[in-house]
Amino acid sequence: MPEITPRQLAVCLAGALVALALGVSQLRRAAGEPAVAARPAAPLAVRDDDGGRVVVHVAGAVRRPGVYKLASGARVSDAVARAGGARPRADLGALNLAAKLEDGRQVLVPDHVAAPGAGGAAAVSAAGATVEGADAPPVNINTATLEQLDTLTGVGPATAQKILDYRRQQGGFGSIEELDEISGIGEKRLATMREEVTL
Repeated sequence: MPEITPRQLAVCLAGALVALALGVSQLRRAAGEPAVAARPAAPLAVRDDDGGRVVVHVAGAVRRPGVYKLASGARVSDAVARAGGARPRADLGALNLAAKLEDGRQVLVPDHVAAPGAGGAAAVSAAGATVEGADAPPVNINTATLEQLDTLTGVGPATAQKILDYRRQQGGFGSIEELDEISGIGEKRLATMREEVTL
């Protein structure tokens, strides 16, 4: 019997391996399985269709509630600032101002609420957590600046200017009820402002 050289042995082994692989492939096809194992699907990349921006609804105790677009990665504090800043009655301690904004979410700035039986010494956030310190002091309508008047509920820069004009023409307010004489401030709005103002 002729002696088999190492080269011939390697060729034979390679042929046997190819035949084995073809046989396994045929068996898999016959059994209805794919010849090649399916690779796990790659995770879909999150695509930002709005140019790297998020859309959020800012509501509650802010000057200009509404829907705003901010840069991706913006924080809750950025959304509050974009909405004109917080009102004096806002309970910012109830919010995580450093949290990143998520697209489609609402940023609700709660009001301070007087704690039952606390006599104004403490406030309770909308979430029910007690927060030390009362609301901001009332705004004196006879001495307040336009910026201070602009912080009042329902009062924007135009109405604040009307208050200043009335004060100058009349020599000051004799009572809080006189605010009703100003265009844009009716009985309903005056009722909401009453606790925020003083003489």
